Parts: sequence; C-alpha cells; structure tokens
Amino acid sequence: MLVTASFLCWSAVFARHESYTLRAEKTTERLVIDGIPNETAWQTAPLVDAFTQFEPHKGAPASLPTTAKVLYNDEYVYFAFVCIDPEPDKIIVGRNKRDGLQMGVDSVTVSLDTFHDGRSAYYFRTNVLGVQHDGRIGENGRVADTLWDGIWISAGARNEEGWSAEFAIPFRHIKYNPGNNRSWGIKLSRYIPRRMEKSFWTKPITDSYRKVSTYCTLTGLNLKASGDKLEVIPYAITRFQSDGPAHADIGVDARYNFSQNTSGHLTVNPDFATVEADVEQVNLTRFELNLPEKRNFFLEGNDIYQQRIKLFYSRRIADVTGGVKLYGKNGGIEYGALSVQTREEDTGNTPNFSVVRLKKDVFRSSSVGLLAANRIVGGRNQGTMGVDTSLDITDHFKFTGQMALGYGESGRTDGAFFLRPCYETSTFHTHIRYSYLGEAFGDNVNAVGFVPDDNRHELDTAVSKVFWMRDRFLDRIEYNSNANIYWGMDKVLRSWDVFQTVKLDLRNKLSFQTLHDQEYKLYEKEYRNHRTQLELGYNTREWESGSISYTFGKNFDSDFTLLGGSFKKQAGEAFSLEYSLTRLTLNPDPEKGSTWIHAVRMTQYFTPDLFLKFFYQTNSVIEKRNIQMVFVYRFQPPFGSIQLLYQKGTAKFGEKGDQGDTLFLKLSYVF
Repeated sequence: MLVTASFLCWSAVFARHESYTLRAEKTTERLVIDGIPNETAWQTAPLVDAFTQFEPHKGAPASLPTTAKVLYNDEYVYFAFVCIDPEPDKIIVGRNKRDGLQMGVDSVTVSLDTFHDGRSAYYFRTNVLGVQHDGRIGENGRVADTLWDGIWISAGARNEEGWSAEFAIPFRHIKYNPGNNRSWGIKLSRYIPRRMEKSFWTKPITDSYRKVSTYCTLTGLNLKASGDKLEVIPYAITRFQSDGPAHADIGVDARYNFSQNTSGHLTVNPDFATVEADVEQVNLTRFELNLPEKRNFFLEGNDIYQQRIKLFYSRRIADVTGGVKLYGKNGGIEYGALSVQTREEDTGNTPNFSVVRLKKDVFRSSSVGLLAANRIVGGRNQGTMGVDTSLDITDHFKFTGQMALGYGESGRTDGAFFLRPCYETSTFHTHIRYSYLGEAFGDNVNAVGFVPDDNRHELDTAVSKVFWMRDRFLDRIEYNSNANIYWGMDKVLRSWDVFQTVKLDLRNKLSFQTLHDQEYKLYEKEYRNHRTQLELGYNTREWESGSISYTFGKNFDSDFTLLGGSFKKQAGEAFSLEYSLTRLTLNPDPEKGSTWIHAVRMTQYFTPDLFLKFFYQTNSVIEKRNIQMVFVYRFQPPFGSIQLLYQKGTAKFGEKGDQGDTLFLKLSYVF
C-alpha cells in the first residue's frame, strides 16, 4: 500500500496529461525485479498516468488508474506499473506459462519502437504472476510475430489496492542504433478483461491500436553497443526406445551480434524432438493446410518473410542438418537471409534451401520489398522471386500489392500478382482484391513456398463492422461478410463463395455466433457446397472459457455434420487444462473420412521455470494416438534447460505414426 501511495503521490507531481513524450532517467541503483517498485530510484523516476481507452469507450479516460515509470542503465531498460483495482479478488491470472497470456488475462504491456521509424516494434507483456509474453510487430502493426522469444526479466505482485509489475529488458537482446540522446517509440497498455477494456498511453488512435506510428516518444537515451557479441547454446540429447537401441546426439546453436542492429545465427545438427506435435484438424477442402512454425531457429525475424502470396514457407524445410541466418535493420532497410542444408533419408539427397529478403522504408509508414527463395537438389533449381509493397496512403486508406515469378522443373516460368486497396477504422473494415496466379505458378513455388491453388483470375471483397452497444444485456455485435469468385486461365468459372457471420457478446459473458456459407466449385464436375454453423460460447474473451458449435451442410456430394467443443480451465495459479473435440460425420462416406479428434493439454507449473506439460491427441480416421509428456527445468530461461520427455505415436500432421515408447533426456546450456 505504501508503494502505491508513493507512486500516486509522485504522479501528481510529474504527470503531463497532454504530452506524448517521456524522458528516460539513467540510474546507478541496483534494482531488484520482484514486482514491487519500492527502490529509491523509482520514487523520482519519470512517469505517465494518462491512459486512454480504445475499447469499449474509445477516447475516454481509463476506468481504473494506471501509473507507469521508466529507468535505464548500461545493461537494461526498466519499467514499473502500478495498477489500481478496487476488486483485487476479480483479477484474472490465466496460465503460468511463457507466451500463454491470452487476451483474457489482466496484464500490462510495453511496446518499443527501438529504431523510432514508426514501422516495427518489440512488445513485452506480463501479469500479476510475472508470466512473460513477447513478440515483434512489423509493417506498422499489420504483421505480428508472436513466436519471437526474447530474454528478459519480469515479476508481478498483488497488493491491497490491486497489483504491480516490473520489467527489465536487456539491451543485448534487442536491436537499436547506439548513440547519445537517442529516442525510441513507446506504447504502454493495460488490459482489464472483465470490463473488456483496453487502455493505452499513446497518441490518439484513429483506427488500430496496433499501429506503431501512433507510439509516443521515449527520449534521453544514451545508448552504448552491447559488449556481449557471442552467445553459444550447445545441447546433448539421449534417446531410449522400446523398439530399438539407445541413441545419443549433440548439436549447437550460436548467435553473433555483428553490430547492435545486425545478428547472425548458426545451427549445427539441431534437435526438434521436444517440439510439440501439430494438432490434428478436419480439412473439408481439397487444399493443403498451412501449419504454424514452432522451431526456434526459424522464429526470430520470421515476420519479415510474411506475405499474402507466401513465397517462403519454412515448414517445407525438414530434417535440417545445419543452417545459417542473418537478420538486421540499418538505414531504413530491413534485411534477412538464411541458408539451410537438409537430408532426405529415402533418396539420400541433400537439398539446400536459401532465402533472401529486403524491405525498404518509404514515405510514411510504408515499405517496398524483395524476396527470392530457392531449393537446389542434384543441381536442379526450383523457386521464386518477387516484389511487394505496403502503402499507408492516409490514416484509414491503405494499399498492398505483390508480384512474383516461379521457375524450375515445370519447364516454364509462370507469374502471380495481387492488388488490394483497403479502408479501415477501429470498428470497420472493407477491401477489394484482384489476384492473378498463373496456371503452373504453384508447381515450382511450392518447393519453397505455400500456394494451395493456382490457375485463377480472382476477385475478393469483404466488409466487417463492430457495433459497441454497452446496454443492459448486450456488449457488442460483430458482423463479417466475404465474397470470392475466380476463373481459370481458360476463362471458365471455377469457384464462387459467399459467407456471412454475426456474433453477439452478452454482458453475462455468453456469446452467440452464426455463420452461413454458400459456394460453387468446379473440379471433375460441378459442386454446390453449403454450411451453416451455430456456436455458443462462455467467457470466450478470457482464457478460462468454453464453447460448443454445431455445423451442418453439404460438401462435395456428401451431407455432413461437424460437432466442435472446447474448454480451458485454470485450477489455482499453477495448473491448467485444455480440451478440444471435433466430430465429423459424412453421408455418404466413400473415402471413410468421418472421424473423432480429441486433444488434451495439461500444464503444472511449480515455478515459472520448472513445469510439467502433457499433450495427448487422437484422430480415429487414421487411428492416430499421440502422447507427449515433458518435464522442464529452465535454469537459464528461456534456452538453457534440462528436459525429460516421453513420446509415443508422434508423427507428421495427418499421419498415424508408429513410434513406440520413447524417452528423451536433453541438456541445453547458454554460454
């Protein structure tokens, strides 16, 4: 309580409600990151307290007081928050899991535009338990890389008047330009899920709170280049199998900072055995599913490769034997490159995958880019190259476009492009997009990228609108509509699709959603597919939630029903349980596609860095039974750890897997 009172007292002295600038103060005092900002340096540190709502009452003062302060020294930049809450027993904690802070948890976030270019940023989020969630934002908020993991320190603490939190972010793990009197972009935010409230300290937000160009300014930073240039993470792993001999292996990951804004990465014989398996899904289309990347080597800087026409898809790269990667930003140019060597056990080939990406900042919060990706095996090349642009023409009107060529074994070079103007505000979005994908474009691009279908002239348009009601029963109404149509190169209509959804969020935490979709497809014959979905949810804007859905319709001459359900439950602050169910029934079912899919996750945290995770899934159509259980102690979080892992039935997505009982023991150490 004394800490809170002291913070609020100094708030009255230092607050500048109309200013969007905060001057950082350098400290020599040793700060203990325990969630309680009671050191002397905190009492006189610069602060802000003029937090403004984005939702539900845009532009209104935050409903609960929040105060934030900043300090720094040669190694860290520090942040402290004091969050007043008259109902501390209603503070939502969520899971005690890194990167497990969903938007249903009381939390605070620091976002830093370290190049002060209004385009890209890091974000760091924590809650009353000090749980960490971090990532990177690109293209002025249009792209988010939630899989990036930084090394930083955080802690939270409850008090009689709410809660508080502290951050310590080391300079050596973020990129910036060294020098005296530097300025960064900064955004501070607080989320109160039971009030559906997002509040920020930032410039006035006209449309999206994700826009980096609306950040305030953190000034007065005298920054040196970090002295720690090299980080090496060797590992050793031993595998014991019920149906085979024991096996041991070693490998290494290394990172070298050529400068404070450019880093290189090396991996030799990386191990991905402890990566969680992909969750099985129902696929009612004839297209390949896009699966998320989970391997650490491919995660940092991954956002730079994100494009609508996906010319690089890292999941194409399997059985990695070694690789190198470069990533950085300098002089308004962001750059990334990687080269990875793989092995194909069936053929004995050793394909190489190489990718180069450049993005140049232009105009206001806009960019133009180049990407080239290639796969070479046995002297044969397949790949793609292309250019893209993202233009912020006004605060609400945007334009994106891309053009690419594919080359290789198909015997022809084929192209693709799209043009997409867009208008959006905080509650409204509409766009129209024209796309061209050549008849053989995907044949070569899919060696390195992800193009589920080609041979089309395509028109696509969408409208979405959120209505905030905030009356006695209804919080908001959300409406979405999309229409899509495309023709083949022979000008024959191949597909049209129209779907609409309406979602109602009630004040009692219930939600109702309905969806209806009508589509036409031309393959070996004409098909008229349709589906209707009804969904009931409870508390779905928070992590601890549940939902059940029922979908029925016709899909490629088969009537179908699809039952879905999920729930997430927190037991105290250390144990969490997640369960999902999918039941697909097809009639007739000539290819035996009807299935049950179950997935269960359980996590028990003893401390934030000592935990036990359990994952189990089944897919009846392929008789899949997959179990993974891992005990982890992170003595150098997040990468230095001891892991004991049990697996059975692990396999690629959509495959049964014949792996017997297998035990892994893995040690990773950070030098």
